[in-house]
Formats: sequence, C-alpha cells, structure tokens
Amino acid sequence: MFDLDISKLAVIGVVALVVIGPEKLPRVARTVGALIGKAQRYVSDVKAEVNRSMELDELKKMKEQMESAARDVEGAVQTNVIDFEKDWQATAGSITNTITSNSDSSGSATSNYSDEFHVPLEYKHPKKKWRVKQSAMPLWFKARSGVRRQALSGAARVARYRPKLK
Repeated sequence: MFDLDISKLAVIGVVALVVIGPEKLPRVARTVGALIGKAQRYVSDVKAEVNRSMELDELKKMKEQMESAARDVEGAVQTNVIDFEKDWQATAGSITNTITSNSDSSGSATSNYSDEFHVPLEYKHPKKKWRVKQSAMPLWFKARSGVRRQALSGAARVARYRPKLK
C-alpha cells in the first residue's frame, strides 16, 4: 500500500523533529505507536469476525447438506420398511391360506399345526436363578476357602490387613 523505505522514514523523522521539537517528540511517538497498535488490533478483529462469519456460513451449508442426506436416507428406509411389510403380509397371508387349506383337507389332525409354528413377538427372559446358584455354597466353606462375601471399603481393608503391633 505505502512504499516506505528507510530514506523516506528518515525524512519523515527529521521533519517531525523540526516541526514538533525535541521535547514533545517522544510523547508524540508513543501516542502514534499506541494508535497504530489499536488500528492493527481493530483490523485483526475485523478479519477474525469476517473469517468466523464465513466459517459459520460454510457450517450452515454443511448442516443443510447433512440434514438433506439424512432425510433422503430416512425416506429410503421408510420405503424399504413399507415394501418389507407388504411382502411380509403377503407371505403371512399365503402361509395362513396354506395352513387353513391343509386343516380343511385333513380334518382336525392339523388343527394344532399353527400352534406349533407360533413365533412369540417379544423376548421373554428365561428367569435363571443365579442368586440361588451363588448362595448354594455354604458360608463356612466360603470362609475357609477365602471367598470374599462382602465388599470392603478402603479404610476397612486397611484396618483388616494392617499388621498388628505387639
């Protein structure tokens, strides 16, 4: 922007020395330096704000792209689910028709046929009694073999295993 050489700066310094005077020159130089520093900070703040706004715009665009991609994926999944449900209902209807036609042709012999292939719709836990299995070992055997029955706090563990002073 400005083409300042050392020779031009020297000329400006000599003119300032003559015009301002040697007593006021240091104070004016400090003031000019402070003003230049403030101007540089202001320019850097403006640049940072512009960069932030540009990055924010880019992030908004990226967010919109991600949302549109998510909507596309959601639509594709929904169409696949609907197609699967239609196929499933058609298959279930054909199986039901086959079962009912078999039960009509063979009488009551296959009336329990549909019950044999009944699939439960939700998971049922087998209800294992693990507490009973753990407590099946007698306490005296646990004490003798050193199985820990209760959790100890840090202070209780220190008190228990601290060597006894005699």
